[in-house]
Amino acid sequence: MSRRPEHQAPPEVYYGIDEASKYTQNTRVIEVQEKCSERALELLALPDDTPALLLDLGCGSGLSGEIISNQGHLWIGLDIAPAMLDVAVERELDGDLILADIGQGMPFRAGMFDGAISISAVQWLCYADSRQHKPGKRLYQLFMTLYACLSRGSRAVFQFYPENDAQVELIVSQAMRAGFTGGLVVDYPNSTKAKKIYLVLMTGGTTQLPKGLQEEGTSQTQALYQRREQLKKIRSGKLSRHDWIMKKKERRRKQGKDVRSDSKYTGRKRSGRF
Repeated sequence: MSRRPEHQAPPEVYYGIDEASKYTQNTRVIEVQEKCSERALELLALPDDTPALLLDLGCGSGLSGEIISNQGHLWIGLDIAPAMLDVAVERELDGDLILADIGQGMPFRAGMFDGAISISAVQWLCYADSRQHKPGKRLYQLFMTLYACLSRGSRAVFQFYPENDAQVELIVSQAMRAGFTGGLVVDYPNSTKAKKIYLVLMTGGTTQLPKGLQEEGTSQTQALYQRREQLKKIRSGKLSRHDWIMKKKERRRKQGKDVRSDSKYTGRKRSGRF
């Protein structure tokens, strides 16, 4: 398994000229970024037919900013990697770009923005790239200044990839300490690849959080997840092979499929003789 980018180098170093170019040309990355950006904008719950001024934190090469523009909104993007911003400039995007470290806070006047999104960026602040970097303090500085520059009643949505539960707790706790309300929205929680975590932050009120997206019915993703869990139980001895086969056959019967009749040989291990 490849190492997480956060372990390899600081973001401004990791996303050099070569990596920035590959990042923007990778069709898989583009697809994921677009879907995450669209979902983040949906979670912002912006008023219909009213252009908004949004902040894009960790905007990179502008993949998320392009989605913002496509939905009729204005945006300002911040990123710490010069090479990523150079690619964004070459792409001639509509947003304004600023080279800045979001861990040092937002340099904007109070109430300036109608909302903010961040795609796959905030987890970088959980790592100390120098002796001066204190993850908790940098996260608090981000959220405190972000809270100030958002209009009251607006939202900020952070999609991120935490390495562990401790990072989730650190990010959420610093956001709440800065004055935000809200919480986590998890899409496709039972999927390894499709699972996405969004931190939905609100600057006022106690609006109920939207529900995370789920697979429709008994999807392939859910079925594979359940099968993996059952196989783990079989290997650990908590579930016998016979019980697993009987459950599988019963499930297929409920689906209306043809299933062989049960017998005393069901689930019996074969001897290997022909």
